[in-house]
Amino acid sequence: MAFSKKAVILVGHGGLPKDIPTEIVEKFMRVHKTRIKSGNPISTEEIELDGIIRKWQRSPEHDPYKTGLENLASHMQNQLPDCLLRTAYNEFCYPAIEDAVNELVQESVSQIILVTTMITRGGSHSESEISAEVKALSLKYPDVDIQYAWPFNIEAFALFLSDHIKTFDRPCKLEV
Repeated sequence: MAFSKKAVILVGHGGLPKDIPTEIVEKFMRVHKTRIKSGNPISTEEIELDGIIRKWQRSPEHDPYKTGLENLASHMQNQLPDCLLRTAYNEFCYPAIEDAVNELVQESVSQIILVTTMITRGGSHSESEISAEVKALSLKYPDVDIQYAWPFNIEAFALFLSDHIKTFDRPCKLEV
């Protein structure tokens, strides 16, 4: 019987580190927005700037978002002991989704499930960009079962948030 490795990639938005020079970010944003408006393919300059930002040295002080996502992933790992668990970022941080998938494929993973912290519908990242990337990666790796756990069950999410609110000292009460 063949062993089947499974993995989960927790995808976060990604944030800019607090200590990255403003000039790098502004130049990237200018190049990126110009490309989006023009519809041109991505340039070498944009790829290089994206790489500088994504691979910028991170620390909990300078990138609390990355630290927070990794903390969430460590708690999820306890709930998913039979799966490898990795983090990836839609933008601004390493690894990108494609990088994380490439690494897992190199580890002979046969099933990858992506799930994002971007919960609600209507967001371009969670609804369009990640979906498109999963489709492209599925074509690149036809022998790997790559799934995107999207959309979320909105009733389950509403219950989660409502239960969380109830843990606070002053729950919501209607005034009459």
